[in-house]
Amino acid sequence: MQLTLWLGLLLATAGMGLLWWMVLGGAGSRRQVLANLRRDAHPTDTTVQAEQAQSELAEALRRRTPPGVVKNLTKLWAAAGRPEAWPVDRVLSTKLLLGVAGLLIALLLIINGRDMRSVLFGVAIVGLLFFLPDLLLYNTGTKRKEAIALQLPDTLDQMSIAVNAGLGFDAAMSRVARNGRGELSSELVRTLQDIQVGMPRRDAYDDLAERTKVPKLERFVRAVVQGEAYGIALSDVLQSQAEELRMERKQDAERRAMQIPVKVIFPLLLFIMPAMFIVVIGPGVIQIINAFSGGGF
Repeated sequence: MQLTLWLGLLLATAGMGLLWWMVLGGAGSRRQVLANLRRDAHPTDTTVQAEQAQSELAEALRRRTPPGVVKNLTKLWAAAGRPEAWPVDRVLSTKLLLGVAGLLIALLLIINGRDMRSVLFGVAIVGLLFFLPDLLLYNTGTKRKEAIALQLPDTLDQMSIAVNAGLGFDAAMSRVARNGRGELSSELVRTLQDIQVGMPRRDAYDDLAERTKVPKLERFVRAVVQGEAYGIALSDVLQSQAEELRMERKQDAERRAMQIPVKVIFPLLLFIMPAMFIVVIGPGVIQIINAFSGGGF
């Protein structure tokens, strides 16, 4: 039984490695294609066949995945900044591989343990490995939202200065986006590119708010759209939004500072106070024990 199990694990691992190479190993072939394009050379037949096999396998995996899973994963991927190295097809393939690996580990644990604890532990491992890419994308998206919210007040200040200097709103946004760094600058560059290819300005702004899902940026987009609709000077909109965001950031810092004493109570009670009791009361307890022991107890 053990020999059959280990042979099955070996074959499954080999199959997973082959699937991993076919689906996730396309980075090298893509780099080769880009290098060939730079040299004005034609790709080799091996490269073309590898690309076709990877595309067919990724398409088959996407067709067999429930639409709701693909939609949710696409939203997480978009919130994480659409990383080029990890498209949705690659994330789906990784989920499949990790899920199969979790099943193999769970099977090994159940066969060796043969109790309910092994079953529960195996199920937990399968769930953790299968949803690990989702958790990583969610974590990346959360950090990205925090970075955008942190960069927004300074970006609005720079845009306000540029508008007051005589630049138009789009020109000011372009200057700030191309001279800046970070997640917000890249999103502004993409918004400008959408406008340049013919997308209506309001749709491009709404798409920016939909991509980032940052409440402060969504409020700024609504203010800009309303300002353009009612003819309000955008320099005033930028200045008021920047002041409001700075005030909110100050209030957030004060609120977090007020929460620190409450958060410190539990570590203080669990770790620091027992040690202090041992240091302060310990010698007295030892002396009392010695005194009673010498007294015949």
